[in-house]
Amino acid sequence: MIAVATLTALSTYAQTDSTQANAPDTIRVGGFIIVKKNKESSAKEDNNSRNFNITFRKRYKTRNSNVTTNWLILDLGFANWRDKTDYNGPAFTNQTANSGFIRNIPYGSQASNPVTENSFNLNTGKSSNVNIWFFMQKRNIVKHVLNLKYGLGLEMYNYRFETNVSFRNSPAPFVFNDSISFSKNKLYAGYLTIPFMLNINPFPNSRKGFNLSAGVSAGYLIASRNKQISDERGKQKIRGNLNMEPWRLAAVGEVGLGPVRVYGSYSLNTLMKESKTGLKQYPYVVGLRLSSF
Repeated sequence: MIAVATLTALSTYAQTDSTQANAPDTIRVGGFIIVKKNKESSAKEDNNSRNFNITFRKRYKTRNSNVTTNWLILDLGFANWRDKTDYNGPAFTNQTANSGFIRNIPYGSQASNPVTENSFNLNTGKSSNVNIWFFMQKRNIVKHVLNLKYGLGLEMYNYRFETNVSFRNSPAPFVFNDSISFSKNKLYAGYLTIPFMLNINPFPNSRKGFNLSAGVSAGYLIASRNKQISDERGKQKIRGNLNMEPWRLAAVGEVGLGPVRVYGSYSLNTLMKESKTGLKQYPYVVGLRLSSF
């Protein structure tokens, strides 16, 4: 009798307990959560359906990488130079001789058009700078707020003249005022450049925050030419070093807001070899840079 009563009580308890709502079981796996359904809700569904709900939860990256790489960055800017040349110096007062970098053509003729300060007037609206950076890297120094930024790229400068000044590279580099007019007359210089900058990013966890960088760059001249187009001669390119400085050292900087940056560069040495040309021109550029950092 006691055994029968005990079994009956247990059976009644099991039936009563099965009717209660079961709390779902929760399992967290990686970036999602698996919730097991209770028996009551699962009975209402198709017999072939699974008794699990999978809830995906997006995880946000909270840790910045110590080294970040950005590939193929493009710069578009305007080029000009700060001219500190002494146009009353011997390089210009002696240009009637058949020697030196500054020459008067035809030689010895005082009536011809001598090279002066106005000979190097630039069309500032068409003088351009285009840079292609193969990569830029940012390395964390202090809590991703202070970083070291460096890279490798090709800097290209096109100085567009408003005058008929012409450069020649044979038998030795020289410059003179030509006797014809050109529809296009520009001096090109291309450098393989490595920049080094300190980057300050007050908001390291935001891609839309304000940041700035400043430093120096070193570039090696890999191509230079004077490209001219005229009715008399057609298109011609005078290639050679044209007495340009082989190295370009510059102060560089940028100010950014999100992916858009304003960059600037000022050359610390002259474009041409001052000792051989008498020219003392310091190039500078201002433009826009499209970069993720």
